[in-house]
Amino acid sequence: MTVARTIEEPSEASFGRQSRIIAFVVAVSFFMQFLDGTIITTSLPQMAVSFGVEPVSMSIGITVYLLTMAAFVPLAGWAGDRYGARRVFLASIAIFTMASLFCGLSGNLTEFIIARAVQGIGSALMTPVGRIIVLKNARKSDLVHAMSMITWPALTAPVIGPVLGSFITTYLSWHWNFLINIPIGIIGLGLVLRFVPDQREEKVARLDFIGFLQSAAGLTFLLAGLEFVVQGTTGLAASIALIAAGAVFSIIATRHFMKVDAPLLDLSAFKVQTFAMSTLSAGTASRVAINATPFLIPLLFQVGFGRSAIDAGAYLLFYFAGNLGMKAITTQMLRIFGFRNVLVVNGLISSASIAGCALLSSSTPDPLIYCLLFIAGLSRSMNFTALNTLGFADIHAAQRSSASTLSSMLQQVSLLLGVAVAAAVLNLSRTIHGGETLSLIDFRWAFLIIGLIGAISALRFISLPHDAGAEVSRHKVKTRSKPSNS
Repeated sequence: MTVARTIEEPSEASFGRQSRIIAFVVAVSFFMQFLDGTIITTSLPQMAVSFGVEPVSMSIGITVYLLTMAAFVPLAGWAGDRYGARRVFLASIAIFTMASLFCGLSGNLTEFIIARAVQGIGSALMTPVGRIIVLKNARKSDLVHAMSMITWPALTAPVIGPVLGSFITTYLSWHWNFLINIPIGIIGLGLVLRFVPDQREEKVARLDFIGFLQSAAGLTFLLAGLEFVVQGTTGLAASIALIAAGAVFSIIATRHFMKVDAPLLDLSAFKVQTFAMSTLSAGTASRVAINATPFLIPLLFQVGFGRSAIDAGAYLLFYFAGNLGMKAITTQMLRIFGFRNVLVVNGLISSASIAGCALLSSSTPDPLIYCLLFIAGLSRSMNFTALNTLGFADIHAAQRSSASTLSSMLQQVSLLLGVAVAAAVLNLSRTIHGGETLSLIDFRWAFLIIGLIGAISALRFISLPHDAGAEVSRHKVKTRSKPSNS
């Protein structure tokens, strides 16, 4: 994406305390978005009864949401530059909130599908544009805290969403899983209007429509294939065909972006080592491990150990506590040890805690399970924040919009890829030992392989320079003094 000239950097008043307020405002909207994506799963059976359809038919509501979001994400950065990030962010919250209302009021499956599609459009614009707002209003010295603030919704929502959804569905009704977004959305709109400044680019290139269609097709086909792998309702051949189509369109889009003068997405961000590693290569593999774990843990307790959903939720609270507990010392850890050391050492600790879940059994003492999940939560939170912050440590102002959009696209892929890999390992293990249903041994293989993926990605960060992202983390690299020749 080519921008002719960028407006002046935010004034001094926008920094410090103001940047933290803006990060909090964006985080409120992100929490609504991420919570909605996880809270719905527990209410699908009750919704199926209400709509008079088979429970398996309800999965289309999740699929339509993901695919609509995938189709419109590539447009987010350009829209934020063209119409103003604040204005587009407000529109995304309004669209998402109104669509949530219509989801809650849906009387049949068709109405629900339409409402979810509209909700996906709002979600597609919300994350990249919200991140752009934070990046525009934070100095590099404030970036760790700001990115940590907008990262916690992605960490907490997958953990508390299913538990909260089960409670709401059991004691209220499925409608409230969507209607709960209304007050959050209204509060979010008010906070954005009050605290987020109106910043616009002075001149923005025309929409690269061809690039938009190609990138949207690539991401949509790719995520559709991964989603069908997770669901297991479509044949493997069809899933592979969709993934292959997504890869082909992505390659075509990449070649297009590299040839045209004003591409929708400026791929020069991938020439920045810290961005490329934290979002594409090692970063994607690391996020696969991060995203697979919240999917596997509840299944381990319910299917592997035969515990109730409530018991599984109680265990997850310790995982959730670890996620939150690390937030208090994230900035200090990065300042003392630096991004490189944190991503390597903490990544190995995270991988060990994931693999450690393979050793659990129904007879494992609860205190030991609590400790393991707490450590897993701590290291997951640290890894997630470090990756998201390092990705933008060396990004220039002209690259922010494209970098934010590319990051959102790749995070969507890694999210589904993590769940797809975990589901594939579970099913492959079950097929090999000839079981009709999943057993404990299947979960053990899944945790071991996911842990191995995390460990390999952690070791990949050794290639980063010791001072990677030092301007952001304020980590001081110790230099060895050369002996003098006397």
